[in-house]
Amino acid sequence: MDSRWFRRYHRPVDDTPRTRLICFPHAGGAAGSYAGLARRLAPRLDVYAVQYPGRHDRRHETPEHSLTALAVRIAERLLEGTRGPYALFGHSMGALVAYETARVLARHGAPAPARLILSGRGAPTTTPDPHDRLDGDDAILAAVRRLGGTGAAVLDDPELVALALPVLRADYAALADYRWTAEPMLSTPLSVFVGADDPLVPQRAAAAWADLTSATSETLMFPGGHFYLGDQLDTVAEAIAGLLPSRPVAPRAR
Repeated sequence: MDSRWFRRYHRPVDDTPRTRLICFPHAGGAAGSYAGLARRLAPRLDVYAVQYPGRHDRRHETPEHSLTALAVRIAERLLEGTRGPYALFGHSMGALVAYETARVLARHGAPAPARLILSGRGAPTTTPDPHDRLDGDDAILAAVRRLGGTGAAVLDDPELVALALPVLRADYAALADYRWTAEPMLSTPLSVFVGADDPLVPQRAAAAWADLTSATSETLMFPGGHFYLGDQLDTVAEAIAGLLPSRPVAPRAR
């Protein structure tokens, strides 16, 4: 797989076939946000995290301002380099990118993911989510601080804030411009993860993902808020491992 786009933090210790789990970061996030989850899943799954343009070692690249265009670029790399069974996991903005990536792959007739795991995001609609429409840098930083997406030390350091803002602006612009459009329904099983105290994802919005697949759908609740993942890594890792086969079955071509 393209190492510029996909980061592998822990290599399997043997050649036993494993499902590949492709992880999509939240708004302002980078591939490294999944290093802890990758470490916990390494014995059972082959975990890769997407590194969006504009982050860390890709900081000199222009961040993508279109969520669907970002999904197309990621899907193109997956079409080039993914072999064998795989699943997609995305948190917050990453849930939408993972979902749109699955739709691009479906349009190309690629083998479907074994499962699509969507975390911290309600199902998309044809109208914008009011939480995505933030007016200016102060509103963006206030939202990040309120949700706990970035450590206080980062938000209180002007130099680090200056580095983070271009990516945050691009991501929130992409979210604000995103609109769901009707296409043939996915046939991939969905699992929706949500924090019990997440102010952005009411239960009805999480449950609405079921309308976007012809396969099964379920919602799993975890203690915590929007970024419950940080405090629930072991529990989340166990949940993901339980959803994906230990001896993967090869995906069927569409």
